[in-house]
Amino acid sequence: MSEWVLILGCSTGHGGATTRKLAEDGYGIIGFHFDRGDIKKEAEAFCEELKGLNDGRVHFFNKNAADINVMKEFIPQIEEITGGEPLKLFLHSIAFGTTTNFFGERPVTQKQMDMTVHVMGTSILYWVQELFDGGLLGKGSRVLGLTSEGNYLCMEGYGPVSVAKVALESITRQIGWELGKHGITANCIQAGVTPTRALTKITENWEEWVEKTERRNPMGRTTQPEDVANVVHLLLQPGADFINCSIVYTDGGEHRSGSFD
Repeated sequence: MSEWVLILGCSTGHGGATTRKLAEDGYGIIGFHFDRGDIKKEAEAFCEELKGLNDGRVHFFNKNAADINVMKEFIPQIEEITGGEPLKLFLHSIAFGTTTNFFGERPVTQKQMDMTVHVMGTSILYWVQELFDGGLLGKGSRVLGLTSEGNYLCMEGYGPVSVAKVALESITRQIGWELGKHGITANCIQAGVTPTRALTKITENWEEWVEKTERRNPMGRTTQPEDVANVVHLLLQPGADFINCSIVYTDGGEHRSGSFD
Protein backbone atom coordinates (compact mmCIF):
# COMPACT_ATOMS: atom_id res chain seq x y z
CA MET A 1 0.00 0.00 0.00
CA SER A 2 1.45 3.37 -1.02
CA GLU A 3 -1.11 5.64 0.67
CA TRP A 4 -0.12 7.99 3.47
CA VAL A 5 -1.97 9.32 6.52
CA LEU A 6 -1.28 12.42 8.61
CA ILE A 7 -2.07 12.17 12.31
CA LEU A 8 -1.83 15.03 14.80
CA GLY A 9 -1.38 13.67 18.32
CA CYS A 10 0.17 10.45 17.03
CA SER A 11 2.07 9.24 20.09
CA THR A 12 -0.59 8.36 22.68
CA GLY A 13 -4.31 7.85 23.27
CA HIS A 14 -6.69 7.67 20.33
CA GLY A 15 -4.09 9.07 17.97
CA GLY A 16 -1.48 6.57 19.09
CA ALA A 17 -3.80 3.58 18.73
CA THR A 18 -4.90 4.78 15.30
CA THR A 19 -1.29 5.28 14.25
CA ARG A 20 -0.47 1.70 15.21
CA LYS A 21 -3.57 0.29 13.53
CA LEU A 22 -2.94 2.07 10.25
CA ALA A 23 0.76 1.17 10.27
CA GLU A 24 -0.31 -2.46 10.65
CA ASP A 25 -2.63 -1.94 7.69
CA GLY A 26 0.35 -0.81 5.63
CA TYR A 27 -0.32 2.92 5.44
CA GLY A 28 2.62 5.29 5.50
CA ILE A 29 2.56 7.38 8.68
CA ILE A 30 3.27 11.08 9.07
CA GLY A 31 2.74 11.99 12.70
CA PHE A 32 3.02 15.07 14.87
CA HIS A 33 3.35 14.99 18.65
CA PHE A 34 4.50 17.55 21.20
CA ASP A 35 6.28 15.76 24.02
CA ARG A 36 9.09 16.40 26.48
CA GLY A 37 11.29 14.32 28.78
CA ASP A 38 10.41 10.66 29.26
CA ILE A 39 7.23 11.05 27.20
CA LYS A 40 9.35 12.21 24.26
CA LYS A 41 11.55 9.12 24.63
CA GLU A 42 8.44 6.94 24.63
CA ALA A 43 7.27 8.59 21.41
CA GLU A 44 10.64 8.02 19.76
CA ALA A 45 10.59 4.35 20.76
CA PHE A 46 7.03 4.05 19.44
CA CYS A 47 8.13 5.53 16.11
CA GLU A 48 10.93 2.97 15.79
CA GLU A 49 8.54 0.15 16.66
CA LEU A 50 6.12 1.24 13.95
CA LYS A 51 8.85 1.16 11.32
CA GLY A 52 8.89 -2.60 11.70
CA LEU A 53 5.20 -2.76 10.72
CA ASN A 54 5.18 -0.92 7.39
CA ASP A 55 8.68 -1.18 5.93
CA GLY A 56 9.93 1.91 7.70
CA ARG A 57 7.43 4.31 6.18
CA VAL A 58 7.06 6.36 9.37
CA HIS A 59 7.93 10.00 10.00
CA PHE A 60 7.35 11.55 13.44
CA PHE A 61 7.84 15.25 14.12
CA ASN A 62 7.99 16.56 17.69
CA LYS A 63 6.47 19.95 16.99
CA ASN A 64 3.53 22.07 18.11
CA ALA A 65 1.14 21.14 15.30
CA ALA A 66 -1.29 23.89 16.30
CA ASP A 67 1.27 26.55 15.35
CA ILE A 68 0.41 28.02 11.93
CA ASN A 69 4.12 28.46 11.23
CA VAL A 70 4.70 24.74 11.77
CA MET A 71 1.88 23.97 9.33
CA LYS A 72 3.43 26.15 6.64
CA GLU A 73 6.94 24.85 7.34
CA PHE A 74 6.02 21.19 7.04
CA ILE A 75 3.65 21.21 4.07
CA PRO A 76 6.61 20.97 1.64
CA GLN A 77 8.07 18.08 3.65
CA ILE A 78 4.74 16.26 3.64
CA GLU A 79 4.51 16.79 -0.11
CA GLU A 80 8.01 15.37 -0.53
CA ILE A 81 7.23 12.33 1.62
CA THR A 82 4.01 11.51 -0.25
CA GLY A 83 5.42 12.32 -3.66
CA GLY A 84 2.75 14.99 -3.97
CA GLU A 85 -0.06 12.43 -3.81
CA PRO A 86 -3.14 13.27 -1.70
CA LEU A 87 -3.29 11.89 1.83
CA LYS A 88 -5.81 9.17 2.55
CA LEU A 89 -6.44 10.61 6.02
CA PHE A 90 -5.89 13.73 8.04
CA LEU A 91 -6.74 12.99 11.69
CA HIS A 92 -6.87 15.79 14.27
CA SER A 93 -6.32 14.13 17.64
CA ILE A 94 -4.70 16.88 19.69
CA ALA A 95 -5.71 16.71 23.35
CA PHE A 96 -4.19 19.76 25.01
CA GLY A 97 -5.96 22.68 26.62
CA THR A 98 -7.00 24.38 29.83
CA THR A 99 -9.40 22.57 32.12
CA THR A 100 -10.98 24.94 34.60
CA ASN A 101 -14.36 26.54 35.27
CA PHE A 102 -15.61 29.86 33.92
CA PHE A 103 -16.15 31.16 37.48
CA GLY A 104 -14.77 30.51 40.94
CA GLU A 105 -11.25 30.48 42.36
CA ARG A 106 -9.51 29.90 39.01
CA PRO A 107 -11.78 31.31 36.30
CA VAL A 108 -10.56 30.73 32.76
CA THR A 109 -8.68 33.65 31.25
CA GLN A 110 -9.02 34.92 27.70
CA LYS A 111 -5.53 33.64 26.90
CA GLN A 112 -6.38 30.17 28.18
CA MET A 113 -9.68 30.09 26.33
CA ASP A 114 -8.19 31.29 23.07
CA MET A 115 -5.39 28.73 23.30
CA THR A 116 -7.73 25.84 24.08
CA VAL A 117 -10.22 26.68 21.35
CA HIS A 118 -7.45 27.05 18.78
CA VAL A 119 -5.42 23.96 19.70
CA MET A 120 -8.36 21.58 20.10
CA GLY A 121 -10.75 23.25 17.67
CA THR A 122 -9.92 25.81 15.03
CA SER A 123 -6.46 24.49 14.19
CA ILE A 124 -8.11 21.71 12.18
CA LEU A 125 -9.35 24.35 9.72
CA TYR A 126 -5.96 25.89 9.10
CA TRP A 127 -4.36 22.49 8.54
CA VAL A 128 -7.05 21.53 6.03
CA GLN A 129 -6.68 24.84 4.23
CA GLU A 130 -2.91 24.32 3.88
CA LEU A 131 -3.26 20.69 2.83
CA PHE A 132 -6.00 21.40 0.30
CA ASP A 133 -4.18 24.37 -1.21
CA GLY A 134 -1.06 22.19 -1.48
CA GLY A 135 -2.92 19.46 -3.38
CA LEU A 136 -2.49 17.04 -0.46
CA LEU A 137 -6.22 16.35 -0.12
CA GLY A 138 -8.18 14.95 -3.03
CA LYS A 139 -10.81 12.44 -4.06
CA GLY A 140 -11.10 9.75 -1.40
CA SER A 141 -9.32 11.77 1.30
CA ARG A 142 -10.82 11.70 4.78
CA VAL A 143 -10.72 14.50 7.35
CA LEU A 144 -11.51 13.33 10.88
CA GLY A 145 -11.69 15.16 14.20
CA LEU A 146 -12.25 13.76 17.67
CA THR A 147 -15.05 15.14 19.81
CA SER A 148 -16.67 14.14 23.09
CA GLU A 149 -19.91 14.10 25.05
CA GLY A 150 -18.72 17.28 26.73
CA ASN A 151 -19.70 19.17 23.59
CA TYR A 152 -23.28 19.25 24.88
CA LEU A 153 -23.07 18.22 28.55
CA CYS A 154 -21.74 20.46 31.32
CA MET A 155 -18.90 18.94 33.33
CA GLU A 156 -16.71 20.26 36.11
CA GLY A 157 -13.74 22.11 34.63
CA TYR A 158 -14.59 21.10 31.07
CA GLY A 159 -15.98 24.44 29.84
CA PRO A 160 -13.04 25.60 27.68
CA VAL A 161 -12.63 22.16 26.08
CA SER A 162 -16.38 21.99 25.47
CA VAL A 163 -16.20 25.26 23.53
CA ALA A 164 -13.27 23.90 21.52
CA LYS A 165 -15.14 20.69 20.66
CA VAL A 166 -18.21 22.60 19.50
CA ALA A 167 -15.94 24.66 17.24
CA LEU A 168 -14.26 21.49 15.97
CA GLU A 169 -17.58 19.91 15.09
CA SER A 170 -18.95 22.93 13.24
CA ILE A 171 -15.70 23.46 11.33
CA THR A 172 -15.49 19.80 10.35
CA ARG A 173 -19.10 19.83 9.17
CA GLN A 174 -18.43 22.91 7.05
CA ILE A 175 -15.25 21.38 5.61
CA GLY A 176 -17.23 18.35 4.45
CA TRP A 177 -19.93 20.56 2.98
CA GLU A 178 -17.49 22.71 1.02
CA LEU A 179 -15.03 20.01 -0.07
CA GLY A 180 -17.51 17.20 -0.67
CA LYS A 181 -17.66 18.15 -4.35
CA HIS A 182 -13.98 17.21 -4.56
CA GLY A 183 -14.64 13.76 -3.11
CA ILE A 184 -13.20 14.79 0.26
CA THR A 185 -15.25 13.86 3.32
CA ALA A 186 -15.04 15.32 6.82
CA ASN A 187 -16.53 13.82 9.96
CA CYS A 188 -16.08 13.72 13.73
CA ILE A 189 -15.74 10.64 15.89
CA GLN A 190 -17.31 10.95 19.34
CA ALA A 191 -15.60 8.58 21.72
CA GLY A 192 -16.84 7.80 25.19
CA VAL A 193 -14.85 8.36 28.38
CA THR A 194 -11.49 6.71 27.74
CA PRO A 195 -8.79 6.04 30.36
CA THR A 196 -5.92 7.84 28.61
CA ARG A 197 -3.23 10.25 29.74
CA ALA A 198 -5.43 13.09 28.49
CA LEU A 199 -8.24 12.06 30.88
CA THR A 200 -5.93 12.32 33.86
CA LYS A 201 -5.23 15.93 32.89
CA ILE A 202 -8.91 16.81 32.49
CA THR A 203 -9.85 15.82 36.03
CA GLU A 204 -8.20 14.68 39.24
CA ASN A 205 -11.24 12.44 39.72
CA TRP A 206 -10.58 10.44 36.56
CA GLU A 207 -10.85 7.10 38.38
CA GLU A 208 -14.35 8.09 39.53
CA TRP A 209 -15.21 9.02 35.93
CA VAL A 210 -14.09 5.57 34.80
CA GLU A 211 -16.16 3.84 37.49
CA LYS A 212 -19.28 5.83 36.61
CA THR A 213 -18.76 5.15 32.93
CA GLU A 214 -18.51 1.42 33.48
CA ARG A 215 -21.87 1.57 35.31
CA ARG A 216 -23.72 3.71 32.77
CA ASN A 217 -22.31 2.32 29.53
CA PRO A 218 -24.68 -0.26 27.97
CA MET A 219 -21.68 -2.48 27.23
CA GLY A 220 -20.31 -2.24 30.77
CA ARG A 221 -16.92 -0.75 29.97
CA THR A 222 -15.13 2.41 28.97
CA THR A 223 -14.15 3.21 25.42
CA GLN A 224 -10.64 2.08 24.54
CA PRO A 225 -8.31 3.86 22.07
CA GLU A 226 -8.39 0.72 19.94
CA ASP A 227 -12.17 1.16 19.51
CA VAL A 228 -11.56 4.53 17.89
CA ALA A 229 -8.71 3.13 15.79
CA ASN A 230 -11.00 0.41 14.46
CA VAL A 231 -13.65 2.95 13.46
CA VAL A 232 -11.06 5.10 11.69
CA HIS A 233 -10.01 1.97 9.81
CA LEU A 234 -13.61 1.37 8.76
CA LEU A 235 -14.07 4.96 7.62
CA LEU A 236 -11.09 4.63 5.28
CA GLN A 237 -12.80 1.87 3.31
CA PRO A 238 -14.44 2.67 -0.06
CA GLY A 239 -17.82 1.76 1.43
CA ALA A 240 -17.59 4.87 3.63
CA ASP A 241 -17.23 7.28 0.71
CA PHE A 242 -20.74 8.72 1.29
CA ILE A 243 -20.41 9.36 5.03
CA ASN A 244 -19.89 13.11 5.31
CA CYS A 245 -20.60 16.04 7.66
CA SER A 246 -21.49 13.59 10.41
CA ILE A 247 -20.66 12.55 13.95
CA VAL A 248 -19.83 8.86 14.26
CA TYR A 249 -20.51 7.71 17.82
CA THR A 250 -17.92 5.26 19.08
CA ASP A 251 -18.87 4.76 22.70
CA GLY A 252 -20.94 1.57 22.99
CA GLY A 253 -24.10 3.67 23.35
CA GLU A 254 -22.78 5.67 26.30
CA HIS A 255 -24.17 8.98 25.03
CA ARG A 256 -27.70 7.51 25.15
CA SER A 257 -27.47 6.51 28.81
CA GLY A 258 -28.63 9.64 30.57
CA SER A 259 -26.79 11.84 33.03
CA PHE A 260 -23.07 11.41 33.56
CA ASP A 261 -23.73 11.54 37.30
